[in-house]
Amino acid sequence: MDGIIAVNKPTGITSYDVIRFIKRSFKLKDKIGHSGTLDPLASGVLIICIGKATRMSELFMNTDKEYEAKLLLGVKTDTDDIKGKVLETREVKVKEEDILQVIKGFEGTIEQVPPVVSAIKQNGTPLYKLHRKGVIVSPEPRTIEVKRIEVIDISFPYVDFRVECSKGTYIRAICRDIGDKLGCGGTQAALKRTRVGDFTIEHTATLEDLEQQGMERYLISVKR
Repeated sequence: MDGIIAVNKPTGITSYDVIRFIKRSFKLKDKIGHSGTLDPLASGVLIICIGKATRMSELFMNTDKEYEAKLLLGVKTDTDDIKGKVLETREVKVKEEDILQVIKGFEGTIEQVPPVVSAIKQNGTPLYKLHRKGVIVSPEPRTIEVKRIEVIDISFPYVDFRVECSKGTYIRAICRDIGDKLGCGGTQAALKRTRVGDFTIEHTATLEDLEQQGMERYLISVKR
């Protein structure tokens, strides 16, 4: 069996949990992988590659992606999302126009410091493993491109925004940096990936869809 499935990953499970579900549910023996991890806190488009299509996983990893994020102002955490340890809380004294101006300032080519809890490796070891051991890490800034960023809604202390970005972009880090620029701190409260390349969330299958209607219905054959 060769092809890809665009899955709508729910929150609360890992990207590899989706692979386990597919392998177990359909007794799949073929090679299988995903192209672009989503954190357990995040939901949305996850491209699953099966069989010969696993050779194409890097193509999807390198493509642009779109997200909808919820930023919680006034809170800083060690992971840059609400699952982390709270490091600091501050009163939120910012105006809507300040938020709009600061967020728009992230558009373009920027330098981003990844979260200390991430899969990026330092001397061969993922940063999240070093963090668990209590090792203090200082990730190197990386160049990313934010092609478009716009506010969807502001309901203090939450700000919902949409962002279209290049590979390697951490939305958690954008949330952190927006909060820092506003002077009140911020952390990611929720995240949904709405697009990977040409695959949008409207054309994904839920795990329930796969279970009830079968994998073949949603399998897309690919030719390279």
